[in-house]
Amino acid sequence: MSSEIKIFAGSSHPKLAQEIAECLKLPLSKMDLKHFACKEIYARVLESVRGMDVFLIQTATQHVNEDYMELFIMIDALKRSFAKSVHVVMPHFGYARQDRVASPREPITAKLMASLIEAAGADHVITTHLHSDQIQGFFRFPVDNLSAKRLFCEYFRNKKLKDLVIVSPDAGGAKDAKKFADKIGADLAIIHKNRPKHNVSEVMHVVGNVKAKTCLLYDDMIDTAGSVCAAKKALEAHGANKDVYLAATHAIFSDPALQRLEEAGFKEVVVSNSLPIKEDAFRGLKIISIASLLADIIKNVHEGKSLTKLVYGEE
Repeated sequence: MSSEIKIFAGSSHPKLAQEIAECLKLPLSKMDLKHFACKEIYARVLESVRGMDVFLIQTATQHVNEDYMELFIMIDALKRSFAKSVHVVMPHFGYARQDRVASPREPITAKLMASLIEAAGADHVITTHLHSDQIQGFFRFPVDNLSAKRLFCEYFRNKKLKDLVIVSPDAGGAKDAKKFADKIGADLAIIHKNRPKHNVSEVMHVVGNVKAKTCLLYDDMIDTAGSVCAAKKALEAHGANKDVYLAATHAIFSDPALQRLEEAGFKEVVVSNSLPIKEDAFRGLKIISIASLLADIIKNVHEGKSLTKLVYGEE
């Protein structure tokens, strides 16, 4: 890699940042991050970035507000240090679920976060599996919305599961689940549910044939796990095989997700490491690293190469 590139990391996911740096055979560059007594965040770049491509790794965890504020301050510090370009690598883009006005007088926080990242001085965002594709249009600069679908496909193809059905836990994720089903060569089913309030869902119907089938629930994120656990019960009630799998890119795992997933008894819960999570959080948890994917993307961006084939397998 060229010496004209620097990799910095915020405090949200140091393990992933280190993995990415190792894949690139580059050290993580140094930045002093700390808090004043009043809890304000302080950031200072400890090495020259003048005229360089800078990639800043910061994901949105359960401390999403702190993560974003730290990100804005780090971007500002880098731009004021004359970095040529600041590429934000944000594997999990927080506030993405509020991407439209669904009820009167609601905010569109996904657009607000995009505006704040832009105002801080970023030139480009690299993220994975946005909650909705249209969020890319909230930015006035390029956004690369990567898919971990290829990694999940490779994992489940190697398992050689018979009579596999990909199940979307709600109608909103049906399009993405259909792409996954086509890529892996499986049938599709959809859970129709009602959501009376945030983090609460009620399963209404199962659309598709799941009787005596091996079901794989596929979604962009697992938050409190209420939806996916209710979906598993619905699939079992409709005669699905007892071994039900769950795959999702973002393992947010807000309380009481870990307890619910432990009690639900999924055959496996397969997630990426877009957020930090303990490998032994509960039985059946499998974590797929996206470090090499992100490293390849960073390399291609810096070298001015196309990302299409790398990410989507297309020219």
